[in-house]
Amino acid sequence: MPGRFEIKKAKNDQFHFNLKASNGEIILSSEMYTTKRAALNGVASVQKNSSEGSRYDRRVSKSNKPYFVLKAGNHQVIGQSEMYESERAMENGIKSVTKNGPGAKVEDLTA
Repeated sequence: MPGRFEIKKAKNDQFHFNLKASNGEIILSSEMYTTKRAALNGVASVQKNSSEGSRYDRRVSKSNKPYFVLKAGNHQVIGQSEMYESERAMENGIKSVTKNGPGAKVEDLTA
């Protein structure tokens, strides 16, 4: 089963999405959007940018855990990973987003 995007509505009536790998693990999460249309635009941006290695910004959290963000061509953050236990695990996360992001189908869970 290929990866998929899940669009969800939060309790505050905003929208967000998660990109899930084929095993069901969340590999990228979005910010909150005020409209479903904006969230769908975010998904399209991930689909477009996730195959480009230069779009990944590798970071370290305050608790010294590696993670990454995916940026659009305009340098806006369009998704963030979980916190990883090692740089190797983070690199595997990037590979998973690179593999799953471009062709992932969208599942609308807002209805």
